[in-house]
Amino acid sequence: MSEIIRKDVNEEWAHSGIIKAGDLCFLSYCAANVGGTVEEQVNGAFDEMERRLALFDLTLENVVHMDCLFRDVWNIPIMEKVIKKRFNGKYPARKSIRTDFAHVGGESGLQFQADAVAYCGKQK
Repeated sequence: MSEIIRKDVNEEWAHSGIIKAGDLCFLSYCAANVGGTVEEQVNGAFDEMERRLALFDLTLENVVHMDCLFRDVWNIPIMEKVIKKRFNGKYPARKSIRTDFAHVGGESGLQFQADAVAYCGKQK
């Protein structure tokens, strides 16, 4: 069995930003631009996802599944617009979930967060 590699570890939150286990990488709590517009937050989350993927020389095109968490699921079309621009037609499977975030800023703070699974096996 291959080893498990944890990177982007946050001791305060007891959280690993990305974990490689076998041919898969798991990312959680990708969020950024908190307090900005929903579109800014979606782009920020994908910027954060790209930063973490780069730790294993991966890109958004390696993402095969996402759980997209929204404060308001009626903002899904905003996310879809951003995905079309950022994923180069290599769209992951995904589901969208409505949640009340337990985050600083309350209702005017965090609006979007993404968790993802990326394929990190043999690369071309």
